[in-house]
Amino acid sequence: MFQPVTLFLAWRYVRSKRRNRFAGFVSLVSVSGIALGVAALVIVLSVMNGFEREVSRHVLGMSAHAVALAPGGDVITDWRELLEAPELRTRVEAAAPFVRGSGMLSRKGQVRGVLVEGIVPDAERNTTELARYVPEKALQTLAPGSRRVLIGDLLAAELGVAVGDELTLMLPDFDARGRPRTPRYVRLEIGGLFHVGMHQYDARLLITNLADAQYLLRTGDGVSGLRLRFADAAQAPQDARALVAVLDRDLAVVDWTQYHRNFFIALASQKRIMFVILILIVAVAAFNVAANMVMLVSEKVRDIAILRTLGTTPARIVSLFLVQGLMIGLGGALLGGLLGAWGAAESEAAARFIERLLGVDLINADVYFIDYLPAELRPRDVAEVTLAAVVLAVLATVYPALRAAAIDPARAVHRD
Repeated sequence: MFQPVTLFLAWRYVRSKRRNRFAGFVSLVSVSGIALGVAALVIVLSVMNGFEREVSRHVLGMSAHAVALAPGGDVITDWRELLEAPELRTRVEAAAPFVRGSGMLSRKGQVRGVLVEGIVPDAERNTTELARYVPEKALQTLAPGSRRVLIGDLLAAELGVAVGDELTLMLPDFDARGRPRTPRYVRLEIGGLFHVGMHQYDARLLITNLADAQYLLRTGDGVSGLRLRFADAAQAPQDARALVAVLDRDLAVVDWTQYHRNFFIALASQKRIMFVILILIVAVAAFNVAANMVMLVSEKVRDIAILRTLGTTPARIVSLFLVQGLMIGLGGALLGGLLGAWGAAESEAAARFIERLLGVDLINADVYFIDYLPAELRPRDVAEVTLAAVVLAVLATVYPALRAAAIDPARAVHRD
């Protein structure tokens, strides 16, 4: 079978037994180091991708593509006319009014701050993915005037309540001049629980009917804003601003990318930083590759001299050792890619096992927004990490290759 001489010799040198056992050990460490670095990078990048995907999904699921608000915290009084406006109806897939305010929930001495949101359940089903997280039976309990509310399971656990229990909602009150007065106290009934998977919703959100929220927050017939759903979430920021411009109203628009803008910016920066930090593991392994190739050159001095005597050019000698570095780097990178893919798939199970074993909470929803460890393996990330590892391995082989090409065949053949 025909084989290129350079490739044939490189493969033979890579798989041949070494006279120096330490050199063989260094060769094994080189491949293992590259594999470990690639696997670590793939797992870390996959977990970060998973965090970005899950936070985006939950934010979109609970907050729609964009929100139109009255500036200065005012209420929108003609929201019904806005919903019927031709400019809005032709540009959005769905729209829903909402009322938003803050308060304090109290139950047997336990007090928690909450965000109160009033919704129209039927309109909310078309605008957000609330129905994915809230049972249909619970949504049906939110009738106008029922004083029933939905809260997250974490909030229910903190307050020690269940469906059917009553809570006291404390709301701030102000006089006509904006001076604070004695807070108002309202009794509410828990109509259902929900679990989103994000701490800010499961532990801080209270949902009620729009009419009840208008009464509780004293907004009259006005609403805090309109939730908007467009055909394409990626295009929603531009579509929302274009809609507000066409409506020619004094409205502020907040799209879904701005809800946790700092989080997404920080996550993107951390991905770049982690790539640079973890690629140093591969760089260390590349130094081992260089040491391994230097020892290989020392072992193969006579072989190199014979090849030179037979007419092999220095460029061919250089390419011979560069191909060996390429094989070592490619082998370690492929092994690391497979380990990384497996590690990313089992990351959630591994995190839960460590939590049970050590009795610690590795994924605190107060810090990480979500209470589980997601992972999303992207082929582009694997390809970039693999390419970086192979390039480092080949670069580490340049010096030993040049040194091999500089060997004098006459002296090498006749040395003791």
